[in-house]
Amino acid sequence: MKKHTDIQFITKHGQREWAILPYAEYKRLRACEKHSQQLETISDYDVATFNQALQQGVEELVPEEYAKRLIAGENAIRVWREYRELTQIFLAKHAGISAAYLSQIENGERQASLRVLKKLATVLRVSLDDLS
Repeated sequence: MKKHTDIQFITKHGQREWAILPYAEYKRLRACEKHSQQLETISDYDVATFNQALQQGVEELVPEEYAKRLIAGENAIRVWREYRELTQIFLAKHAGISAAYLSQIENGERQASLRVLKKLATVLRVSLDDLS
């Protein structure tokens, strides 16, 4: 994930009180917030509809950069998370796991259980097969 070095801070009494950030970063954060709100209202019907569409051959087109990373064997969870522009903290929270555990999964230090993989797939809006 790229670092945002052009964020400026305004301090008050020695404490950071305001952050000034590039508009693109603001839009990315708003998109994450919107996605978070959508996840909070997701129902089993929505998941079933999504899975049915996948079974019917409705596939998402992925930019070449991400497809090459997946083909090269890079961790699929990391690739899909970055493609969806989600942070580890966001994905972990919505999958019900810790960010540290997600980091270990992405770095190949631990293997996720099937239950966790299903939750990650739901949040990432991909099939379970896309994560293997």
